Amino acid sequence: MVSSDYFLLDEGLGDEARGVRDRVRSFVDRDVLPVINDYWERAEFPFALVPKLASLGIVGSTIEGYGCPGLSRLAAGVLAREMSRGDGSVNTFLGVQSGLAMGSIALLGSEEQKQRWLPDMATLRAVGAFALTEPGHGSDAVRLETSARRDGDQWVLDGAKRWIGNGTFADRVVVWARDAGDGEVKAYVVEKDADGLYPDGYSAGLMTGKAGKRAVWQAEISLRGVRVPADNRLAHAESFRDATRVLSATRGGAAWESLGHAIAAYETALSYARERVQFGRPIAGFQLVQERLATMLAEITSMQLYCFRMAELQEQGRFTGPMASLAKLHHARRAREVCLAARDILGGNGLLLEHHVARHLSDMDVVHTYEGTDSVQALIVGRDITGHSAFA
Repeated sequence: MVSSDYFLLDEGLGDEARGVRDRVRSFVDRDVLPVINDYWERAEFPFALVPKLASLGIVGSTIEGYGCPGLSRLAAGVLAREMSRGDGSVNTFLGVQSGLAMGSIALLGSEEQKQRWLPDMATLRAVGAFALTEPGHGSDAVRLETSARRDGDQWVLDGAKRWIGNGTFADRVVVWARDAGDGEVKAYVVEKDADGLYPDGYSAGLMTGKAGKRAVWQAEISLRGVRVPADNRLAHAESFRDATRVLSATRGGAAWESLGHAIAAYETALSYARERVQFGRPIAGFQLVQERLATMLAEITSMQLYCFRMAELQEQGRFTGPMASLAKLHHARRAREVCLAARDILGGNGLLLEHHVARHLSDMDVVHTYEGTDSVQALIVGRDITGHSAFA
């Protein structure tokens, strides 16, 4: 049996986290892995998996009430680990739905807004998106230019958004825009109507040509005089700091996702090395291969320890934004190295989707970039430990 849990951390999982692990792992093995390479290669979203995802009872993750499971931070992390162990695209779809879209509503919405929007999102009857980044503003999203102007009992939105997960088919899009009245960044929910149509002036085009996360769709969104009801502004989103609260709450998930990709690559490489015969014996018997496998396992174990401690601090309310940045910085780097080593062990076969490693490596290149590259995460940590900001 191949296992990456060298320090037996999963033995400490409670019933909730263990149940989530087993349900998601079974779903990945039974429903995701047999089909995902084909979706990934064709750059198509696996809509057929959405009802099966809904049946797992995991959508909404740590949100309590409103039909959401109210998972512990550890159970939510294990969920991201196991889903990414199967595929990063499916995990990203779920992360946008549960963490960014539903998370914004749960954290910043009024009680009426939560009751109105969250229950059918928890069953995936309605899909959400989170529209923050723009063509000219990624790492410096604080300078976003999309505007919101109050006109009677409506808000009028103008601008453009880019790299918006689920944006081409989402039923509810949380759009971050600058209030023309006071200059502050606030959040507005754009909804489809009863016929499944977006408001006039809203259009979303599918981004193509991606080299990673090919089975999840991102959109380029244009907003030209889009009108939304006044009560669709999230009641407690008052400044860009509120957007960073949402991002800080979800950034730890990128660390758990990185761990999942690394585990998948390592376990594939170990199984392959035991079976692949060269020069008359399995390559697992060669010193160079053993050294690489041991180093990969050491990196994974350090990532696991990070993640488990991170979950403890989150439950205690002591986990900060810079801590999340440090975890994301560390894990994105280490997981890419593990995936690269796995591809090297597989040789030319590491380039074939049938072995999954190439997909995990490509997806890790995407994880490295979203919510800020390693460099941006380093500057967030640097500002925290030095007291000096390197950001303009």
